[in-house]
Amino acid sequence: MYLQTKNLTHIYGAGTPFERKALDSVDFSVELGEMRGIIGHTGSGKSTLIQHLNGLLKPLSGTVLLDGKDIWGGSIREVRFKVGLVFQYPEYQLFEETIAADVAFGPKNMGLHGAELEDRVNESLAFVGLDESVKTKSPFDLSGGQKRRVAIAGVIAMRPQILILDEPTAGLDPHGRDALLDRIKNYHREQNSTVILVTHSMDELARTVDSVTVMSHAKILTEGTPREVFGQADLLGQHGLAVPGVTAVFHRLAALGIGVDPSVLTVDEAVEQLTN
Repeated sequence: MYLQTKNLTHIYGAGTPFERKALDSVDFSVELGEMRGIIGHTGSGKSTLIQHLNGLLKPLSGTVLLDGKDIWGGSIREVRFKVGLVFQYPEYQLFEETIAADVAFGPKNMGLHGAELEDRVNESLAFVGLDESVKTKSPFDLSGGQKRRVAIAGVIAMRPQILILDEPTAGLDPHGRDALLDRIKNYHREQNSTVILVTHSMDELARTVDSVTVMSHAKILTEGTPREVFGQADLLGQHGLAVPGVTAVFHRLAALGIGVDPSVLTVDEAVEQLTN
């Protein structure tokens, strides 16, 4: 297990009238090179979980292990270079005067400088689809989608072994969403990195990840491949979650007695099944 939690518990407002358990003895693990999705209703604990994975939150009890070692047993700063976290709406985290300075912030703190630092910035901008000509611009002069790409480039510039993205496509139009997901998949493939994707979009997960973790009420409800997880439509529905749109349609067709396989996950799979 490359990154894992053992009996991870976290309580917000402990000892106050507003006390709320966000994680309840959670055992989570992901392998090196895996692409994992995490889903759950609002308040299920998924965002709290990922904030523990690079030490932004410290466990009330339990442990977080990276490559078998407790992340709190050494330099948490080094952990954050290895485990990169991109928050939802990361464009609001931009703060430098130029795009180049913003993207360079992380690798600069890692000790990179000179030509190596410049190469890292250029590569990261190219990776998210931005030309070097934008480097001297203020990040605040960009569109919302471009700002998000700059923020993601800043994390990718550190070349984390594990890249965690919290709702990276929220608020983007379909073209921007698909382009960003393609870049995330390319990063995963080219770097052989672990990618953890938190999203509300079941359709995105169905065509992007290798495995899915479902959270509900501060615990892990179920895990498996997208086909295994979305095959449990009734269970997901009981916890306020849906299956991909095309899967829901095929479940309905099967219930009506039409001879289709309800386990389809994507439109391409549906077209293939209906035309064969």
